[in-house]
Amino acid sequence: MTIVRQGTQADIGLLLEGTFPYVSGGVSSWVNQIIRGFPEFTFALCFIGSRPEDYGDMRYELPDNVVHLETHYLHDGREKPPVVSRPGDAAVFREVRALHEQYRNPPAAGGCPSMIGRILSHRARGAYREEDFLYSRESWNFITEQYRAHCTDPSFVDYFWTVRIMHAPLWRLMDIADRFIPVRAYHTISTGYAGFLGALLKVMTGRPLLLSEHGIYTKERKIDLFQAEWIRDNRGVLEKDTSEVAYFRNLWVRFFEALGRECYANASRIISLYEANRLRQIQDGAPAERTENIPNGINLPALQRVRARRPEGVPRTVCLIGRVVPIKDVKTFIRAMRTVANRLPDVQAWIAGPEDEDPAYARDCHTLATGLGLTDTVKFLGFQRIDDLLPQVGVLALSSISEALPLVILEGYAAGVPCVATDVGSCRQLVEGLEGPDRELGLAGQIVGIADPQALAEAIIRLLDDPEAWRAAQAAGIARVERYYTQEQMFAGYREVYRTALDESPPLPPAAATEKR
Repeated sequence: MTIVRQGTQADIGLLLEGTFPYVSGGVSSWVNQIIRGFPEFTFALCFIGSRPEDYGDMRYELPDNVVHLETHYLHDGREKPPVVSRPGDAAVFREVRALHEQYRNPPAAGGCPSMIGRILSHRARGAYREEDFLYSRESWNFITEQYRAHCTDPSFVDYFWTVRIMHAPLWRLMDIADRFIPVRAYHTISTGYAGFLGALLKVMTGRPLLLSEHGIYTKERKIDLFQAEWIRDNRGVLEKDTSEVAYFRNLWVRFFEALGRECYANASRIISLYEANRLRQIQDGAPAERTENIPNGINLPALQRVRARRPEGVPRTVCLIGRVVPIKDVKTFIRAMRTVANRLPDVQAWIAGPEDEDPAYARDCHTLATGLGLTDTVKFLGFQRIDDLLPQVGVLALSSISEALPLVILEGYAAGVPCVATDVGSCRQLVEGLEGPDRELGLAGQIVGIADPQALAEAIIRLLDDPEAWRAAQAAGIARVERYYTQEQMFAGYREVYRTALDESPPLPPAAATEKR
């Protein structure tokens, strides 16, 4: 653990996995926006990452109302407890079996917080520690019986070590929960590891847990896991069914689904950005009565000033703003620009986003642009300030294979930039409108299919080459963001959420009175 800013306690504990303040853009921008939007509250931040080398320096200056920041890395090779043979508590492992059976066959909604509470109580009295999981006879018996009953991959060695690797971060999270400073309410910005930490803290302290999901964590993890090359499949050629996902991929998927259900079961408010994701949360086990939508909102006055700096006419520049990572499918954007450049030779294509998260993918993108003869057309700009960038952009392009409610689209609209986006997350809602008066505002751009460079190119050309259609899309985007997606609307929603949670939480002891910096 590294303490970046030491506090004694705070109003809100923000649980952040792989985001603010060490990653820029997207969810991190939203977290920064939320913290700065509520100067009346103090925040304690718990950052959870993979390994220190995966992150650089902080990308954001910490606001004054952040009184505490601690960072943890779940895969930094910490020293394990010494190997000591132990029998294990048979009664405790019966409850562990029951807990895993509920994870394997979950109820329609909710989870099993009472059972996780009992496991934590056993741990607190020393009856179920990490040593018991790693070295006890009862743990060995449990793992071997699960392998015999459920594993369809022939390698017990791979199964054993997968279970070990899978559970190691959970023990780290329990240690983090033991030491996190007192707060009156917890707010996790995803399920996954941060969400499970939130569930642990809720059970251990009894204080409210709030969950905000931008994208659906388990869905995005599935995409990562289905593409992962490190997951083994030991079946022979004749044993494989190409219609089935390999056992270890499914095992990892079920693991993250279980973490998500535990978070849903313990959260008092489960917030999504738009209706389709709220329904997905319910499908994944969230109690429907605790779910709600609070859309993202943007700082409209600041972006109106950006819009005022736009030149006359339609700039012949297409821009993708985002991290250069596979989930943004930057390669499809580059391929689309080959078609656009053939038809509109004066067009420039900008890719504005950091390249350090997946350097190999970024190199592939540079190689692709060179191979397609686009070195004079496609420019990799790295991270850019949007208020400098957007006045020069004619069309914003989003080629992602997964999104939630992209702030960049809303910011583009407010700055007067129409959008062409793939049909992911809330993009169709943002471009076409949800229903009724929203839809009547008109199209703010175009929606295309995933991984379809030709369709993306045609949509870009259609907007750039038709000034009348471009102006209509610009007007629709401006009207939509000003009516439905302002920062003030978002802050009003979260102010009610925070105040309700704080009202439900007893005051902290005077000895740990909230400090302001």
